[in-house]
Amino acid sequence: MIAMRVRRRQAMTFTLTAFMLATIERAVAQSIDAPNFTALSPHLATSGQPTAKALATLGTHGFQAVVYLAPSTVPNAVKEEGELLARQGIEFVHIPIPFEAPDESHVKALSAVLNRLRERKVLVHCEINMRASTLVFLYRVIELKEAPPDAYEAVARIWSPRGPWRRLMVEQLARHHIAFEPY
Repeated sequence: MIAMRVRRRQAMTFTLTAFMLATIERAVAQSIDAPNFTALSPHLATSGQPTAKALATLGTHGFQAVVYLAPSTVPNAVKEEGELLARQGIEFVHIPIPFEAPDESHVKALSAVLNRLRERKVLVHCEINMRASTLVFLYRVIELKEAPPDAYEAVARIWSPRGPWRRLMVEQLARHHIAFEPY
């Protein structure tokens, strides 16, 4: 009887904590001016290109690192992104991925960075959240061993990868013996 009450109390605490985290993350998402902002966990989010103003406030939202996946030559790139983040003590990592030519080296580079930053709150972004959502999906299923259908929901909210992006996903999933067919 006592053990059952303890389990019930633990379940209620877990549910309440999850609800509070979801509420906080929704508030953060609403206050960050970036297309397709998606909070994946308390420590990981993806988005399209944040505005300069949004980048200048990421520290107030607890972000400790930002990984940028688009080339700095894309039209909406914020040229001073690194400086805006450095002023807040936020680490900036740039892995420029040409949209028409993603490859395994990009998956490995992002995985290495995210593994190193695992204990920090990180935003991974690109232009629209197509590169970021896809590569973070691969990181989540390959490195974190998350269930592919659950992790893929964040991608499907943004787009349905095709061409080289679909090919990259299928190849990486097969290479790691992960049975999942992206839809």
